[in-house]
Amino acid sequence: MRRLIQMATKNLVLAIPAFMAAGMAAGLSFDARPLKVLIIPFTFLMVYPMMVTLRPAEVLRGGDLKAQVLTQLLNFGVIPFLAFGLGRAFFPENPYLALGLLLAGLVPTSGMTISWTGFAKGNLAAAVKMTVIGLVLGSLATPVYVQGLLGAEIPVDLAAVFKQIGLIVFLPMAVGQLTRKLLVGRYGAAEFKQRIAPKFPALATLGVLGIVFIAMALKARSIAAHPEMLASILGPLSFLYGFNYLLSTLLGRLLLPRGDAVAMVYGSVMRNLSIALAIAMNAFGPQGSDAALVIALAYVLQVQSAAWYVKFSDRVLGPPESESAAVESA
Repeated sequence: MRRLIQMATKNLVLAIPAFMAAGMAAGLSFDARPLKVLIIPFTFLMVYPMMVTLRPAEVLRGGDLKAQVLTQLLNFGVIPFLAFGLGRAFFPENPYLALGLLLAGLVPTSGMTISWTGFAKGNLAAAVKMTVIGLVLGSLATPVYVQGLLGAEIPVDLAAVFKQIGLIVFLPMAVGQLTRKLLVGRYGAAEFKQRIAPKFPALATLGVLGIVFIAMALKARSIAAHPEMLASILGPLSFLYGFNYLLSTLLGRLLLPRGDAVAMVYGSVMRNLSIALAIAMNAFGPQGSDAALVIALAYVLQVQSAAWYVKFSDRVLGPPESESAAVESA
């Protein structure tokens, strides 16, 4: 079982479509509504492992202020409004699909921000800081943005949304940090980092795949009746991610050192879709499954595009500083 989960973690771009297909088949085969009782357990399983490996102390480190400011300006001043505009343009008759697009553009950064920054040889310390800042700011800002931008079309119970974010983000964060403290105290920081921490992402993957399966199962009959829905969602999602990559790459190339630029790209493009998915499924009732469908498809685009960007990062942002210095000295 552990091997299967680890394999899925390394191959999310294949695992997520597979579980979407499985959820679709299940939803067409039987009444999927009883699966709703599993949403909360899978939600906790999805978010808690990331909180165990999160290091809030990284926020106190300096040296990358410009990258941090630019990243959060993108995350809260540009991308949510672009997502909102795309939702209005593409889904004028279905505000819950527009909600999914908005949520996909609202909660920035995830553990994958750090991983992909490392793969592309960017500034890991800056990426960790972006993850912590973006997670906290995004959790606090999401109910306000949803109310302000879609409150006229969707009944938004602010107290209920804040309560869900408390359960989805801040409770797992507190429990996760307590777990981290206990494990580090028992095994030491080195053993925790090398042997224990790498096991947690697999648990988060199990949570993600479970939620994706449930979301697709709940929407299966609607999708079967209107298959064009999937194609209509992929268009605006592709534009949202493409624009985000383009703008963050241009800003990084013009204004930042290469390592900080890589962190900014992944700190803005990699949205925390786990939390967005949990909010959609838990805070907006049965119609939240429309929003969840958008977010489930965003997983596929996000993972695949992140992998491709690693391959092209040297071309668009230049080689890592150490390699560049070596070429100049030669």
